[in-house]
Amino acid sequence: MTTHNSTGQAVVRLDDVRKEYGDAAALDSVSLEIRAGEAVAVMGPSGCGKSTLLNMVAGLDRPTSGVITVHGQDLGALNETGLALFRRRHIGMIFQFFNLIDDLPALDNVALAAQLTGTPARQARRRALELLGELGVADRGNSYPATLSGGERQRVAVARALMNHPALLLADEPTGALDSRSGEQVTDLLIDLNRIGHTLLIVTHDPHLANRCATRLVEFADGRVARQSLLERAV
Repeated sequence: MTTHNSTGQAVVRLDDVRKEYGDAAALDSVSLEIRAGEAVAVMGPSGCGKSTLLNMVAGLDRPTSGVITVHGQDLGALNETGLALFRRRHIGMIFQFFNLIDDLPALDNVALAAQLTGTPARQARRRALELLGELGVADRGNSYPATLSGGERQRVAVARALMNHPALLLADEPTGALDSRSGEQVTDLLIDLNRIGHTLLIVTHDPHLANRCATRLVEFADGRVARQSLLERAV
């Protein structure tokens, strides 16, 4: 895997971000910075704004007010097409339920992420195969998602997230749909990715995942940052 040099620069910055749905504020004056090489876990009760935060950083949703900057780009300055392209090039996303395309084999699910940014198919497939090998599922490249175990599906999803060498990996409950053994394997994988320099933003309900994987914990309550603490990751 490519090692990213951690320069400590801000990869994500939220300045006074507010998001309203009707009369309710899902995010209320949130200011937060995530620096290169950090692994930040966001925790809090359901409905506290965690997933809204992730969607904002991914450019999947727009704030009511405030500024979100990712990798030096003000997301508010991009139109929908620009946001989609920026997301494909600079952000890797890992979801609780994998979000793989059922009628494509694993290899094509992974390669598609690069082909959507204009990478030639042969080159995309070569890198996809390389990533599946590094993640221990090279022999499953021709298998369809329905025939894979949960752990295998999440490894394929991680390979897809890494396809375009993203500056930032976003993970939404990445172990939430996995049994404990597969969950541990995916946690180990996230730790390894962070150690080689990937910046991680993880939303989770699982304190075990947060404590093992993250270097900083951000706790949300009622759409605000309630508390932040540095974590000592167990070796």
